[in-house]
Amino acid sequence: MTLREVLHVHIPCLTEESTVRDAIDKMDVYQFPALVVVDDQMAPIGVLTEGDICRAVTLKGSLAELGGEPAVIHASKDPATASPDAEIGDALHKMLSSGLTLLPIVEDDRLAGVVLRVDLMQAMLLDLAEDAGETQ
Repeated sequence: MTLREVLHVHIPCLTEESTVRDAIDKMDVYQFPALVVVDDQMAPIGVLTEGDICRAVTLKGSLAELGGEPAVIHASKDPATASPDAEIGDALHKMLSSGLTLLPIVEDDRLAGVVLRVDLMQAMLLDLAEDAGETQ
């Protein structure tokens, strides 16, 4: 099974102008633990996680002070990405070994979607169940 079969295509993104407040609002509404920051061409330039925001709050001492800042300054730059044609097992291994919660999927240098670790675990278990059903 490939990532194309399990990726989220309707995803909230952040732009370089998005604030930390914008990021928190989108994470809450869409229930995503991380968001991709994209440039004008929809190419991923960073990933902002809840952990990134928490670390920034710890350093600033106040979420109120952080809310109006550009989210991109707290994001991990040059995020790891994968092709939609990559196998789910390879992507899960990449995510687990790198500690990633969200993996941007890129096609033709543009964000095509994202996958979460749980998406890949569910897909792998589904594959295993289908394989077990075929062997019976």
